[in-house]
Amino acid sequence: MSKDYLNSKNLTAIRGATTSSGNTFKEIENSVVELIDQLIVRNSLDPKMILSITFTVTRDLDACFPASIARKYFGLDSVSFLDCQQMYVPNDVDFCIRLMALVISPTSSSIKHPYLRGASNLRTDRC
Repeated sequence: MSKDYLNSKNLTAIRGATTSSGNTFKEIENSVVELIDQLIVRNSLDPKMILSITFTVTRDLDACFPASIARKYFGLDSVSFLDCQQMYVPNDVDFCIRLMALVISPTSSSIKHPYLRGASNLRTDRC
């Protein structure tokens, strides 16, 4: 990428979260696909401008890796992914999948952090 191109863009972190209806591959898959889709749609992102995504999941989710789902459905082969277990806190949201995406976005765009399903109450100011 040229220096002028990078100067016209912002390196931005976008947060988001959702919940799965259970701990099966299919349930997690549905949640991750919806979360990544909303990340892209709400922020008018070109998937090629996603640099990295870190996923965390609560300890009740262990049927699969969210990153493998995102890579498969959205063709994000050049994106750096990391899957982690979320720190345990009593009374946390069950079956919760959180993400932080590092993206290159136009300087004029406002960020829309997708908080979906049962995770929408985590950040009512950002839904």
